[in-house]
Amino acid sequence: MQVVQSLLDPLVINCLKEGGIVVARTDTLYGVLARADDETAVERVFAVKGRSNHKSPIVLISSREQMFVPLPKAQAHLADDMWPGPVTIAVPVDKSSAPSWLHRGNDEFGHRLPAKDDLHDLIDRTGPLIAPSANPERSDPAMNISQAIDYFGDKVDIYVDGGEVIDPKPSKLLRIDEQGNIERLR
Repeated sequence: MQVVQSLLDPLVINCLKEGGIVVARTDTLYGVLARADDETAVERVFAVKGRSNHKSPIVLISSREQMFVPLPKAQAHLADDMWPGPVTIAVPVDKSSAPSWLHRGNDEFGHRLPAKDDLHDLIDRTGPLIAPSANPERSDPAMNISQAIDYFGDKVDIYVDGGEVIDPKPSKLLRIDEQGNIERLR
């Protein structure tokens, strides 16, 4: 277990590329990060968090081209208005082509294009990342790196100290239907 100060530290980038997991501040809260295209790393995050297997993780992207499922027209209009920013859009899934370790049997899962520059740069270098909040299931999210270390200890490879979360708010989670109606899920 190591603690570093920058998301763009080569140790962080290499760790993620090699299938490791990292706790770092996202554009909202601290999250447990792993490459979304690495099934083993994703499953490791679920185990570390004690996360329910039926919950799909949010996937952070740096461009729409990194999405694991196509963005339907109605969601594309929403993305144009909301991205980049702390808004997750639930996207319908074709279960025959989307990775099962991401959709986890659900009909949709969320993507978010964060506005935080260093996070965006990290995703450019590693590929899309899952980023569930840094807490064991049914516990409050970590508001600082010390609390995250208390939760996970050496079960996480690297911690990135992004300071104290002052105004803790998870991303907005929105669903939009084919008629353009928006439903706020969180």
